[in-house]
Amino acid sequence: MDALRVLALLALIGVSSSQTPDCSYLSLLKHLHLTPANDTLQIMRPVKNWTTSTYVGLDMVMYGILHMDEKSQTLTSHIWVQMSWVNEFLTWKPSDFCGIDTLSIPRSRLWLPDVAIQEDASDTGSIYHGPFLTLMPNGFVMSSSRQRLTSTCQLNLALFPFDTQICQVTFGSMTTDESNIMLGTLNNDSTLYKVSEELMVTQGEWELDNMEIEKKSFGKSSESVSRLIYMITMSRKPMLYVINFIVPLFYLLILDVASFFISEARGEKLGFKVTILLSISVLLLILQDMLPSTESAMPYIASYCVGVFALVGISVLEAMLVSFLFDLDGYCSTMVRCSAEAQEEIELEDRFSKEPPGAEEDVQVKQEKSSLPLDGPNSCDVLKQIHEQVKSARQEAKRQKEEEKKPGRYRRMAEIIDHVFFMLYLTAVVGFLTYMYFKWMSNIYP
Repeated sequence: MDALRVLALLALIGVSSSQTPDCSYLSLLKHLHLTPANDTLQIMRPVKNWTTSTYVGLDMVMYGILHMDEKSQTLTSHIWVQMSWVNEFLTWKPSDFCGIDTLSIPRSRLWLPDVAIQEDASDTGSIYHGPFLTLMPNGFVMSSSRQRLTSTCQLNLALFPFDTQICQVTFGSMTTDESNIMLGTLNNDSTLYKVSEELMVTQGEWELDNMEIEKKSFGKSSESVSRLIYMITMSRKPMLYVINFIVPLFYLLILDVASFFISEARGEKLGFKVTILLSISVLLLILQDMLPSTESAMPYIASYCVGVFALVGISVLEAMLVSFLFDLDGYCSTMVRCSAEAQEEIELEDRFSKEPPGAEEDVQVKQEKSSLPLDGPNSCDVLKQIHEQVKSARQEAKRQKEEEKKPGRYRRMAEIIDHVFFMLYLTAVVGFLTYMYFKWMSNIYP
């Protein structure tokens, strides 16, 4: 009887050893009840006990920082998201299926967590989901997607263009509370930051500084919703704005200070200052198109531009006042000269009117005598008289020229105002630039 049992056992072992394991994916799909499509696996959360929450690991990696729109307060980036969870109904032993340890399943065949980004402002066409899910023997399911994400971000532009922005990307379930879906990560934030730095394709004018992950629950204790917040810290590369805005404004301000050395008599000082003021106005218009009008506090670069514009505007007003005083002094000098000439003409007319009746005959006789050759005894006296008249005419012309060069009352007043204003203006410019420098630097490097 024992011999028969031994023979039967040996036969059974021989039959089982002669059978080869099934190595096809089809047999594995049939074993997992995935052919035909199983509606239960598509619509139900894959847990055997409904009180068990599904832990969803979610890792996000940034491929690029494409654009930051200060007007609309949005950040456009290129991200890659990988989600993973456990399906308790889809497990197998790899040894039973020739060592099959991964299985690709269409996304439509299994349940997917309804996780979305709260700050998402992009269209659905920018999201690309992988067509397949990856299934492991222990029921571990992985899903990957990439997206050109346009997310809202509350920007603080007080230090523009030396600002650092922190934008949040919040992942959360739209309809499921924390008792059903618990969000977390597979890797820590330092690992994801290093991977993002290595895989970063483009950053534009921004540089990725750090990436932190924070887990929060929102809502009541019984209906709290799990949230996974990625806080992305970025700093702007300011060199382009320094070259295009800060340095030109500083250079225009220095040119305005140097314009005080232009002579007022040439009439170019006021036109030069007005040209500088128009150049600053163009830079202000360009800055207006960049910064949002909803900013509660004025950015420092706007204060800098407005300060430079105000200083140059005051300088233009002073140049107009000085030019007016110079013109007023010239006008008064002309009026005095004209009145003096008129007075001389009146005196000459009075002198001629007082001459005796025979003066005309004497003048005619003198003219006839003067037409004769200068060979008489009075020729030397005539030459001396002519010489004295020419000399007196030259002295009179010289005296008039010196009187014209001598500044008048309004001209002296204009020169005093110009000198005093230059000292005050130079002090104000140096003080303003020093204040803006320390104010900016103290906030950038606190």
